[in-house]
Amino acid sequence: MSTAADAGRPGLGRWLVAPTVGLAAFMEVLDISIANVALQHIAGSLSASSDESTWVLTSYLVTNAIVLPMSGWLASTIGRKRYFLGCILGFSITSLLCGLAPNLATLIIARGLQGITGGGLQPNAQAILADAFPPQKRGLAFAAYGIAVVFAPAIGPTLGGWITDNFTWRWVFLLNVPVGLLLSLLAMNVLTDPPEFVARRKMRLKEGIRLDYVGFALLVVGMCALQVVLDKGQEDDWFASRFITELAITAVVGLVAFVVWELRRADPIVDLRILGHRNFAVGNLLMFMLGFILLGSTVLLPLFVQTQLGYTATDAGLVISPGGFALMLLMPLVGALVSRVDARLLITVGLISTGLALLWMTRFDAQIDYATVAWARAYQSLGLAFLFIPINTVAYIGMPPEKNNAASALINMMRNIGGSVGISFATTLIARREQYHQSVLIEHVTPYSNAYQTTIQNLQQSYLAGTASAADALHQAQAQLYAMVQQQAATLSYVDSFRVFGVVFLALVPLVFLMRKPSAGTGPVGGH
Repeated sequence: MSTAADAGRPGLGRWLVAPTVGLAAFMEVLDISIANVALQHIAGSLSASSDESTWVLTSYLVTNAIVLPMSGWLASTIGRKRYFLGCILGFSITSLLCGLAPNLATLIIARGLQGITGGGLQPNAQAILADAFPPQKRGLAFAAYGIAVVFAPAIGPTLGGWITDNFTWRWVFLLNVPVGLLLSLLAMNVLTDPPEFVARRKMRLKEGIRLDYVGFALLVVGMCALQVVLDKGQEDDWFASRFITELAITAVVGLVAFVVWELRRADPIVDLRILGHRNFAVGNLLMFMLGFILLGSTVLLPLFVQTQLGYTATDAGLVISPGGFALMLLMPLVGALVSRVDARLLITVGLISTGLALLWMTRFDAQIDYATVAWARAYQSLGLAFLFIPINTVAYIGMPPEKNNAASALINMMRNIGGSVGISFATTLIARREQYHQSVLIEHVTPYSNAYQTTIQNLQQSYLAGTASAADALHQAQAQLYAMVQQQAATLSYVDSFRVFGVVFLALVPLVFLMRKPSAGTGPVGGH
């Protein structure tokens, strides 16, 4: 009798499955971060403001967030291979439309369509690997997928900056076209749906497909509102904005109604009942926090070196690249360890080492060099490498095989939403803490302070030496002192942010031991 693993092993060899689906997921995840550094170039090229250009990111995130949770239902209805292949081709076509967009409106629409087609790549890649490999070999195979979704955000800003600086922003999207066509040819020949999956799909089609229109509508409204709130909240000063407040209320009402509705459905578009599995529920929370820290810190470091150290976009990307390579090298090692060591211990090591690395970043100041920042990112990445595969290992313990698609969709959605929350939280925390530190520092910058008088006199003398008048020299000295206060306040705000991220990660350690211990030989995605 054939097994799911045997069924997932096509003629070209099972080991072609991992790089094929891994590269497809890599292409999609990369496109989220690679476009960030090109926004100013896009705005200038298409005669748009910086605020308007951010909708290029928002439109993608909104549509992607809608498709992710329902991708399991779509795969079960359409067929996993057929849906995965359609996503690759659709992503390639919409990437071409993005690269050829004549104006901002067209680009935003094309990016929205790109988010729809790309939304099925990550969860289906994970589900395909689960069926293609037996438990004892899933660790190494799943490392390919882990590299894709964790390495891509790290290398994205560097690659995007280099492409934009040396060519044009359009190539950020156009490069997906040849890669997507190659991957579609590979997927067509390498992937197969397991017999059990095919049988269940035929049974569903025979019984008749009933689309959950109400659930779909609630999902669209809730996720759209949530993503816009997260993406635009800081920009519009959060709840001081009526627009953000109304959207936040809409998101809460829509998503709560969606949860209640789906739990009452016999054939829900998103199967939330699988969160009743303790391991899967805790795994989803940990994956949310992994996305929170990974993308939040990926935003913090480039912002810090650009605003405080004067790095270019490309140099800022190079700061986080060593961490990406550290992840790439360690993932296969973790994949091998996960079948030999209690995955909960690996997760604990990852949480503690990442938390300590973030706390070590609180030593940063405005005079640190490139090597210090790059090594700090590398240390942080060492811990992150011990999280992705082990979390998936224990999350899927006890999960029925037929729930694999729904589980993959949910856990990928949680990581993506965690990333959006992490980015939003990081940018807000920096802005608020900078205001706080500036107000505290300004209290000490008064004419009655001896330190103030000494600093102003020294600065004034240096400007007088440059043939400025006494009045001009004083004004220049005061302006420079205020700039120094601003820089120190900004630096302290980043230090605070690293501290908060570090403490949050360390606080997650007790959650790990709420999960049941994986049995020997369990692979990263169980259930088979």
